[in-house]
Amino acid sequence: MDRTGRGRPAAAGDTRRLAFAGSEGAVQRSRDFSRAALRSWHWLPAADDEQRALAEDVLLMVSELVTNACLHAPGGPRELRLDWDGARLRVEVVDASPVPPRLAEAGDPARPGGHGLRVVDRLARAWGSVPEGGGKLVWLEVPSPLDRHVRLDGFSRRG
Repeated sequence: MDRTGRGRPAAAGDTRRLAFAGSEGAVQRSRDFSRAALRSWHWLPAADDEQRALAEDVLLMVSELVTNACLHAPGGPRELRLDWDGARLRVEVVDASPVPPRLAEAGDPARPGGHGLRVVDRLARAWGSVPEGGGKLVWLEVPSPLDRHVRLDGFSRRG
């Protein structure tokens, strides 16, 4: 029996890709795509409140990265990649802008906008960006909720 208590091992070593053709509907498509992947990897339905919270955090962070690509990159996001290796989930969003994301100064929390990367910075174990194909790839990582003994203390933020 696996740690989820459902009698089957959690899938690992799997990468899912979602290509985009523009920004229209990209955020909702990315959330639906990510939710389906989390279900297939047995993160959902959640075994407990902690696992449910982490899955909801992942969906929120996917939304934030895709929204940033919609707002700041010509043509919006190009691709969403989810890579699950059994110990951690890596989320990657590729876009056409070579400008790396930067964590904005803390502003007025009552004003809309400008808080997405701050959310990612607080919720992800690690995040950063690298150049890719004339644009960039923005990534984040979270530890597995399926094995509470996984330690990822060596990660640093904004790599």
